[in-house]
Amino acid sequence: MDPATIGLIAFATVLVLLALRVPIAFALGAVAVVATFVIFAFRTGTFMPERAIRATTSMVFNNAFDLIHSYSLSMIPLFVALGHIAYRAEITTKIYFAAKVWMTRIPGGVAMASVIGCGGFSAITGSSIACASTMGRICTPEMLRMGYDPRLATASVAAGGTLGSLIPPSVLFIIFGIFTETSISKLFLAGILPGLLTLLGFVAVIWIWVLRAPHIAPDVGETYTTEERKAAAIAAWPALFLFVVIVGGIYGGIFTATEAAAVCVSAATVIGFAQGTLTLQGLWDSVKETCVQTAAIFFIAAGAKVFVSFIALTGIAPAIVEFVSAADMSVVVLMICIALIYLVLGMFLDPIGIMVLTLPLLVPLVESYGLNLIWFGVVVIKLLEIGLITPPVGLNVFVIANVVGKEAPIDRIFAGIARFLSVDIIVLGLIMAFPILSLWIPTGAG
Repeated sequence: MDPATIGLIAFATVLVLLALRVPIAFALGAVAVVATFVIFAFRTGTFMPERAIRATTSMVFNNAFDLIHSYSLSMIPLFVALGHIAYRAEITTKIYFAAKVWMTRIPGGVAMASVIGCGGFSAITGSSIACASTMGRICTPEMLRMGYDPRLATASVAAGGTLGSLIPPSVLFIIFGIFTETSISKLFLAGILPGLLTLLGFVAVIWIWVLRAPHIAPDVGETYTTEERKAAAIAAWPALFLFVVIVGGIYGGIFTATEAAAVCVSAATVIGFAQGTLTLQGLWDSVKETCVQTAAIFFIAAGAKVFVSFIALTGIAPAIVEFVSAADMSVVVLMICIALIYLVLGMFLDPIGIMVLTLPLLVPLVESYGLNLIWFGVVVIKLLEIGLITPPVGLNVFVIANVVGKEAPIDRIFAGIARFLSVDIIVLGLIMAFPILSLWIPTGAG
């Protein structure tokens, strides 16, 4: 049987399994193992399974072993731990409170503060889902109690949570860097400007929305003195400190991304204990949750690595490159096609699943056009970010729906999301049209 045909069947099978909600790691790993076995068994032209066993097991175990022992992968548990520790040490919640205190008199100020809080949380955790879940529990019920329209109260947090995909440190950037062999530190730096543009766009959406319909964000009359504002701003210093260590350390060449993660985990732990906001039980709970999350991500990464090796055996990627080259497709048309693929897949699949499925096929194609992989990484992550709030399966929307329950049905949250999606599309267009937005900071860092 032709390896390319086996590859196409395997790819389709994985899509079906993911649509049936089979865990990503098992879907990728199982299909890759079976399909690899079939390829090796047919290598001589006739089906000889006895010759395929050793080759298949060798490929599977060697790829999984090499990935798990990768130095770059070690930053995932570190950044995951940083997010959990910072949350239990109240470092992340103080960002939201400081923004709320300073913006409470602005129409829609609490919703704006929730987006800013999500941005600050993202700058520490690197996970969009975790950001939406945590900030949803903190911000959304408070806005609903204040009388905010449920569409605004939920959509602002669901959209703000997606910032965890772009603002460093991002788990998606780490996985992209590992599988494309690009600099994770430069990917982190490349996500800063697009992430900030998105954050400012979300704030602008809230301002315009409330300006046109003031009743959706009533003024509850909360006031704070100058001293209280100063105190709230000062209390948020640990979050700013951790962000500066990560970004400043990487930009200045002081730390690698992994070293920055290790330093920040230690710093967050010390700050939490010193301020009395982190307990031994809280630290232990953070460690346990980190182990569970890390194990899940590592299983996915191992399954994806085996699947990538299988795709290399099929020869599909070179065939796609040859087909597109023969079609004489322009860069603009190519990127539009790639964007459409990600937007459609984002409606049904989770970000990690989409990325590990598409990268083995698209990266060789992008490289054949001479496009910068750091810039392409930002485009991909932005597209995955959009998928997190795109119906019918916007993961962040479902996370917020679980938090608020019957107070805001799914359809009402999606109704509010439409305004934020317009900002995402605009920022995506700017990133694609002006690569300097992604490359300026990492280029300056050398």
